[in-house]
Amino acid sequence: MVVLCPPVVAVPEHIITQAETIDIGQRLFAGHPHLKLATRMIENTGVRKRHLIRPVDETLRDTDFGHRNQIFDQEAKTRVPPVIFAALDNARLTVADIDAIIFVTCSSYSMPSMTAWLINELGFRSDTTQIPIVQLGCAAGGAAINRGYDYCRANLGSHVLIVSCEFCSLLFQPADQAVGNLLSDGLFGDAIAAAVVRGDREVPGLLLQARRSHLIPHTEDWISYEVMSTGFHFRLYKGVPGAFRDAMPVLAKFTSDEGHDLPDLDFYAIHCGGPRILDALRDPGGVAPEALAMSMATLQDYGNIASASVFDVLRRIVAAGPQPGQIGLIAGFGPGITMELAIGTWQSGHRTTIS
Repeated sequence: MVVLCPPVVAVPEHIITQAETIDIGQRLFAGHPHLKLATRMIENTGVRKRHLIRPVDETLRDTDFGHRNQIFDQEAKTRVPPVIFAALDNARLTVADIDAIIFVTCSSYSMPSMTAWLINELGFRSDTTQIPIVQLGCAAGGAAINRGYDYCRANLGSHVLIVSCEFCSLLFQPADQAVGNLLSDGLFGDAIAAAVVRGDREVPGLLLQARRSHLIPHTEDWISYEVMSTGFHFRLYKGVPGAFRDAMPVLAKFTSDEGHDLPDLDFYAIHCGGPRILDALRDPGGVAPEALAMSMATLQDYGNIASASVFDVLRRIVAAGPQPGQIGLIAGFGPGITMELAIGTWQSGHRTTIS
């Protein structure tokens, strides 16, 4: 029995609206030959606002890779612990009960991983297994859930803490005028998420039943970072929307293999990197538009928060009150192009913390 307990998500206090984003873009990139295209793409994302760890004027300052990493480190150490403790409370556990920590991000790099700091400073056991994931981008949320599932299946009775820390605003590159980078300026937001995968008994959450990983062949450079002295530069190939459509048969087969039809599931915690993912789930996937409302709400309210997205969608589903026995799908999409899929049954219990 492996249960994904209700997640906790926190977003920072600084807010930028889509209108403000477009206004800034028109000022910073005036005369750019693809500015109109980038503006139209940002408008079509459906993002209404995003949350940032720093005020907008500080976010727009051009700094080097090292400075960006320093900010990530400082902000993470301040903002991550409260989210972790709230997630532990949802799982009815303490730091002493955790056997492994999976820490995921695509917006920074450090060695040792943030897991070492968490173990030392928050009181986790010194024999806690550390599993950092730094190169799966937006798919890492689903991957972390699946690796937590694998760990608990291999180590019966164990518990895994998942932490997603995404400060995508640190990737702002004002000198980079590639269309994909301009789109990212209006798409990505900052967030922290945490959840526990508990492997010992029945508790409220999603009883995980199966998982699957899938790489779409020969698409490894379609969603990527170009690493430069200034940091990570987002790159996006125009064929990505078509790839999502082509991936739907794989997703449908996964649910079919577990005895369910994709359009007939009770809820969907889908990473929404943009509306094209949801478009593919509706057609050709056959999923009803209203069933994807939670994913769209995350995109509208927070933008693409990378690996934290699936946790925020699931948080909204939990807040809406799923019924015991309902079947749900988790799907993360990211560089590779990679899909990380999980399916499970909701089981109810005590009151949970929804932040």
